Amino acid sequence: MTPSDVPEVARIETTAFSTPWSEETFNSLLKRSGVELWVAEWGDELAAYAILWKVLDEGELANIAVRGDLRGRGIGSGLLSRMLEVAEDSGVRSLYLEVRESNGLAREMYARRGFHEIGVRKGYYEGPREDARVLKKSLAGA
Repeated sequence: MTPSDVPEVARIETTAFSTPWSEETFNSLLKRSGVELWVAEWGDELAAYAILWKVLDEGELANIAVRGDLRGRGIGSGLLSRMLEVAEDSGVRSLYLEVRESNGLAREMYARRGFHEIGVRKGYYEGPREDARVLKKSLAGA
């Protein structure tokens, strides 16, 4: 992700999440160490983005979202594959994420990729208030 990607990333964020991050937040993340920000393109258009935090040998897939009109084409799955590679290449051994309880499609995708549920964060999401399922995947690491 580059600064020129941020406006489109923020648009995707706004349509994908009920409490979206701002352009300012994405711009500040671009300057932080230990954060990987990636985009995926469909043709010559920005189609999706993902954010990975890394601390020592642990990582968190903080966000992954696909433009609404391009969902169901494997873009999110491909981007998840790339983020798993990035995490493993960075020495991450345990990768975590939260997902809305009602987001069955995402939960199925994560399960197919070897993530398993390790907990629940009650009332984690707003708009509407909803529990988050906490998932973990063990990676080989460096």
